[in-house]
Amino acid sequence: MGNDPQKLIFNCTFRMGGAAVLLSNRPFDRRSSKYQLIHTIHNNTASSDRSYNCIIEEEDHEDHVGFTCTKDLLVTATNTIRSNLTATGPLILPASEQLLCLANHLIRCFHLANILPYVPKFQHAVDHFFPHVGGKPVLDEVERNLRVSGKQMEASRMTLYRFGNLSGSSVWYELSYAEAKARVKKGDRVWQIAYGSGFKCSSVIWKAMRTVDREEKMNPWRDVIDQFPVVDPQSAGTFPFYFEPSK
Repeated sequence: MGNDPQKLIFNCTFRMGGAAVLLSNRPFDRRSSKYQLIHTIHNNTASSDRSYNCIIEEEDHEDHVGFTCTKDLLVTATNTIRSNLTATGPLILPASEQLLCLANHLIRCFHLANILPYVPKFQHAVDHFFPHVGGKPVLDEVERNLRVSGKQMEASRMTLYRFGNLSGSSVWYELSYAEAKARVKKGDRVWQIAYGSGFKCSSVIWKAMRTVDREEKMNPWRDVIDQFPVVDPQSAGTFPFYFEPSK
């Protein structure tokens, strides 16, 4: 990997994970399906050089190939995720929340009052929320900015605690956590949101077709689920959530 600090950060961030999903559009598969796909929202800001270059694979001066992470990552990620939420909101938010958003926008647009942008209550739109596990600071910002409850963030934090950052597959480990806790009931709506280089962001909305059995053999949490949630994930465990930069 060479000695370029910008390329070494990924050695300390990601762990190995994987997931597979079988999709079908055949009507008779409905009886055996766990979830119905309701919405998919995908946006990519790679047309911007700043977005495209914030995470990029390239060679260093010694011809070692690695991924470079620049200081533009945080701003780019924030803007891309915000765009995705703007597109997702009208599809899942109840009418009452959409009216509040519209009223807030009109008030600010016509300068009728000095108010902050309204943050929709997304917890009213879905039953389970599984954001990409990018690190503890990322989850803290998601919880604060979207104003979701600690209970809804539990699956994300426990996935980070046990498995680390598994990149895009982390949202499936989070869903498995909720299934192992017997929290996914028939009719529940599930929101998975993941993001990565490009910069891109994707949201998927599912509807549970049945109450999921917590004893499913293929669930990675099956043998340890009763040990979770841990009391204090911020300080417990041997694997850190993120690494402080060198002095």
